[in-house]
Amino acid sequence: MALQKKIKLPPREPSGKGKKGSSPPPPKEEPNYYDLKLKAIDDLVTATPENSPKVPKAELRKYHAGPKVQISDWVKALLLKVWFAGVLCYFFVWGLSSYGMNQWDHLVILGLALGMITNLITNNIFRFIAKKEGAYDRWMMFPGKSLWWLPADLIYGILLVVCVIMTYGTINRLFPGANGAPALGVEPILFGIFTTLWDLLFIGAKHLLQRILRDAKASARKA
Repeated sequence: MALQKKIKLPPREPSGKGKKGSSPPPPKEEPNYYDLKLKAIDDLVTATPENSPKVPKAELRKYHAGPKVQISDWVKALLLKVWFAGVLCYFFVWGLSSYGMNQWDHLVILGLALGMITNLITNNIFRFIAKKEGAYDRWMMFPGKSLWWLPADLIYGILLVVCVIMTYGTINRLFPGANGAPALGVEPILFGIFTTLWDLLFIGAKHLLQRILRDAKASARKA
């Protein structure tokens, strides 16, 4: 009689059915992808500088794609004014000096060119780089956007050129060079600096006059 080997199977674990206190695991909740955060969207749409939380500039610079070095507005304004006045000197003073033009004609052409550059190029660059509308208005003599301000800028450009030429003449009279030659010649960088200094002087006088008029009006209303 052949020997039969009995194979012992491992005991089967109870399924838990029918036992008291056992329950199937709760079903997993599926995320609702259509539950939009409408309040967050409304806050983003209606955000203004007044109702938005204040974030330090150092934190905002981490997410800017531009250069990390920040240049102040007044530095940008001065550099632009000096650079464009220097370019004007290079093309119109040095460029036209070889034609033997009358001095007064040369002065008028230079002033008109300065006024056109100021109105059509420099002021528009100020408006383009301004973070807030009107941020660079204090650096413009006539900040109006309309072309009706072009004649005012042309006259103002002639005035600036006259003042710059007078500055050169005064310096050369006070400090004459050897053999009667002018000690200080006209060149782009110094011409740009002189033009910008006179421009800032007139703009400062305009702001001072506006402040005096505002104070006078305020005093008249209180009286």
